[in-house]
Amino acid sequence: MATRQREKAQARQENKDKRPSAKVKYIRISSSKVKLVIDLIRGKNVAEAIAILKNTQKAASPVIEKLLNSAIANAESTKGLLRDDLFVAEVFADQGPTLKRFRPRAQGRASRIRKRTSHITIILDSAVKEEA
Repeated sequence: MATRQREKAQARQENKDKRPSAKVKYIRISSSKVKLVIDLIRGKNVAEAIAILKNTQKAASPVIEKLLNSAIANAESTKGLLRDDLFVAEVFADQGPTLKRFRPRAQGRASRIRKRTSHITIILDSAVKEEA
Protein backbone atom coordinates (compact mmCIF):
# COMPACT_ATOMS: atom_id res chain seq x y z
CA MET A 1 0.00 0.00 0.00
CA ALA A 2 1.13 3.53 -0.69
CA THR A 3 2.94 5.38 2.03
CA ARG A 4 2.21 8.98 3.03
CA GLN A 5 -1.21 8.91 1.36
CA ARG A 6 -2.51 12.05 3.04
CA GLU A 7 0.59 14.08 2.16
CA LYS A 8 0.52 12.90 -1.44
CA ALA A 9 -3.20 13.62 -1.73
CA GLN A 10 -2.71 17.10 -0.29
CA ALA A 11 0.18 17.84 -2.68
CA ARG A 12 -1.95 16.60 -5.58
CA GLN A 13 -4.80 18.85 -4.49
CA GLU A 14 -2.51 21.91 -4.25
CA ASN A 15 -1.10 21.31 -7.75
CA LYS A 16 -4.47 20.40 -9.25
CA ASP A 17 -5.15 23.60 -11.16
CA LYS A 18 -1.53 24.52 -11.87
CA ARG A 19 -0.67 21.63 -14.17
CA PRO A 20 -1.80 21.48 -17.81
CA SER A 21 -4.30 18.76 -18.59
CA ALA A 22 -6.77 17.46 -21.16
CA LYS A 23 -9.91 15.35 -20.89
CA VAL A 24 -11.99 13.37 -23.30
CA LYS A 25 -15.39 12.00 -22.34
CA TYR A 26 -17.79 9.36 -23.64
CA ILE A 27 -15.22 7.42 -25.66
CA ARG A 28 -16.81 4.18 -26.89
CA ILE A 29 -14.03 1.95 -25.56
CA SER A 30 -14.19 0.09 -22.28
CA SER A 31 -12.10 1.69 -19.53
CA SER A 32 -10.37 -1.63 -18.84
CA LYS A 33 -9.11 -1.70 -22.45
CA VAL A 34 -7.97 1.93 -22.20
CA LYS A 35 -6.08 1.21 -18.96
CA LEU A 36 -3.86 -1.32 -20.77
CA VAL A 37 -2.58 1.48 -23.02
CA ILE A 38 -2.33 4.29 -20.47
CA ASP A 39 -0.21 2.12 -18.17
CA LEU A 40 2.44 2.11 -20.91
CA ILE A 41 2.87 5.92 -20.97
CA ARG A 42 2.48 6.86 -17.31
CA GLY A 43 5.61 8.70 -16.06
CA LYS A 44 7.25 8.95 -19.50
CA ASN A 45 8.30 12.18 -21.21
CA VAL A 46 5.95 13.26 -23.99
CA ALA A 47 8.22 12.39 -26.92
CA GLU A 48 8.67 8.85 -25.63
CA ALA A 49 4.94 8.55 -24.86
CA ILE A 50 3.97 9.58 -28.40
CA ALA A 51 6.45 7.06 -29.84
CA ILE A 52 4.95 4.31 -27.66
CA LEU A 53 1.39 5.22 -28.70
CA LYS A 54 2.26 5.26 -32.42
CA ASN A 55 3.65 1.71 -32.17
CA THR A 56 0.94 0.20 -29.96
CA GLN A 57 -1.63 -1.94 -31.77
CA LYS A 58 -4.67 -1.17 -29.62
CA ALA A 59 -7.89 0.64 -30.52
CA ALA A 60 -7.38 3.17 -27.71
CA SER A 61 -3.93 4.27 -28.93
CA PRO A 62 -5.02 6.88 -31.52
CA VAL A 63 -7.54 8.38 -29.09
CA ILE A 64 -4.95 8.69 -26.31
CA GLU A 65 -2.36 10.07 -28.74
CA LYS A 66 -4.78 12.79 -29.85
CA LEU A 67 -5.57 13.58 -26.21
CA LEU A 68 -1.86 13.76 -25.35
CA ASN A 69 -1.26 16.17 -28.25
CA SER A 70 -4.12 18.30 -26.94
CA ALA A 71 -2.59 18.36 -23.46
CA ILE A 72 0.78 19.37 -24.93
CA ALA A 73 -0.86 22.19 -26.89
CA ASN A 74 -2.61 23.35 -23.69
CA ALA A 75 0.72 23.37 -21.86
CA GLU A 76 2.46 25.35 -24.59
CA SER A 77 -0.27 27.92 -25.14
CA THR A 78 -1.68 28.57 -21.68
CA LYS A 79 1.28 27.84 -19.38
CA GLY A 80 4.13 28.72 -21.76
CA LEU A 81 5.96 25.45 -21.06
CA LEU A 82 8.43 23.86 -23.46
CA ARG A 83 7.48 20.58 -25.11
CA ASP A 84 10.86 19.01 -24.28
CA ASP A 85 10.40 19.56 -20.53
CA LEU A 86 6.97 17.90 -20.26
CA PHE A 87 6.20 14.44 -18.95
CA VAL A 88 3.00 12.51 -18.23
CA ALA A 89 2.46 13.05 -14.50
CA GLU A 90 -0.98 11.44 -14.21
CA VAL A 91 -3.20 9.59 -16.62
CA PHE A 92 -6.36 7.71 -15.72
CA ALA A 93 -9.51 6.32 -17.28
CA ASP A 94 -12.84 6.39 -15.49
CA GLN A 95 -15.91 4.43 -16.44
CA GLY A 96 -18.57 6.40 -18.29
CA PRO A 97 -22.22 5.60 -18.81
CA THR A 98 -23.06 2.19 -20.25
CA LEU A 99 -25.40 1.84 -23.21
CA LYS A 100 -27.67 -1.15 -22.63
CA ARG A 101 -28.91 -3.13 -25.62
CA PHE A 102 -30.64 -6.50 -25.99
CA ARG A 103 -29.78 -9.42 -28.25
CA PRO A 104 -32.24 -12.15 -29.14
CA ARG A 105 -31.28 -15.62 -27.96
CA ALA A 106 -32.66 -19.12 -28.33
CA GLN A 107 -36.15 -20.10 -27.19
CA GLY A 108 -37.54 -16.55 -27.06
CA ARG A 109 -35.04 -15.26 -24.52
CA ALA A 110 -32.99 -12.08 -24.67
CA SER A 111 -29.58 -11.28 -23.23
CA ARG A 112 -28.24 -7.88 -22.34
CA ILE A 113 -25.34 -6.32 -24.21
CA ARG A 114 -23.42 -3.61 -22.38
CA LYS A 115 -21.69 -1.06 -24.60
CA ARG A 116 -19.28 0.60 -22.22
CA THR A 117 -17.82 4.09 -22.44
CA SER A 118 -14.94 5.79 -20.66
CA HIS A 119 -13.63 9.22 -19.65
CA ILE A 120 -9.85 9.68 -20.06
CA THR A 121 -7.76 12.39 -18.35
CA ILE A 122 -4.11 13.27 -18.92
CA ILE A 123 -2.22 15.64 -16.61
CA LEU A 124 1.23 16.80 -17.67
CA ASP A 125 3.96 18.33 -15.57
CA SER A 126 7.22 20.08 -16.26
CA ALA A 127 10.46 18.29 -15.38
CA VAL A 128 12.10 21.70 -14.81
CA LYS A 129 10.56 23.48 -11.84
CA GLU A 130 10.13 27.23 -12.31
CA GLU A 131 11.41 29.72 -9.76
CA ALA A 132 8.32 31.56 -8.50
